[in-house]
Amino acid sequence: MIKPIAKLIIALNGNLRKSQIAAGFSWGLLLGLVPAGNAFWIVLFAVSFFFKHHHASKVLVIAILKLLSGALAPLLDVAGWEILHIEALQPVFTQLYNMPFVPFTRFNNTLVAGGLVSGLLLWLPVFILISLLVPVYRSKVLPKIRDSKVSGVVKKLPLVGPIIEAVSKAALSGK
Repeated sequence: MIKPIAKLIIALNGNLRKSQIAAGFSWGLLLGLVPAGNAFWIVLFAVSFFFKHHHASKVLVIAILKLLSGALAPLLDVAGWEILHIEALQPVFTQLYNMPFVPFTRFNNTLVAGGLVSGLLLWLPVFILISLLVPVYRSKVLPKIRDSKVSGVVKKLPLVGPIIEAVSKAALSGK
């Protein structure tokens, strides 16, 4: 978990494009909201590697959302139930369920349907928000953090030490 944090810090502080960081957050959001362990999640995860984005931010967002999945599950369940009970879509869902591979995606699970639709609906707003926040962080927040006396104290904390070491190693190796 420390390595993705270190890589995200390097990306935020480096010259990586803000769109790549934002795309990583968006992919992480989508993959974090869809429950893992079904063919649909695996296909989405594999497809994500065909697009240029920051993989460490994707992994970090997935991890955070998986930790929060218990709190998000009721909301995703309600959203999925509403989607799966749209009368006009019933023939489509029936036809999909009768196809050879599609039932393995568990598209008819309320959590999968709710997570997918929520992730797709939030994709663009999260992308735009992160794209706007990265330059603000780089120009206004980062200089204040570097110049603060608190940063010297924080660097000495036991949990922060390994992160700083990982950031330094990753920055030196160029990865």
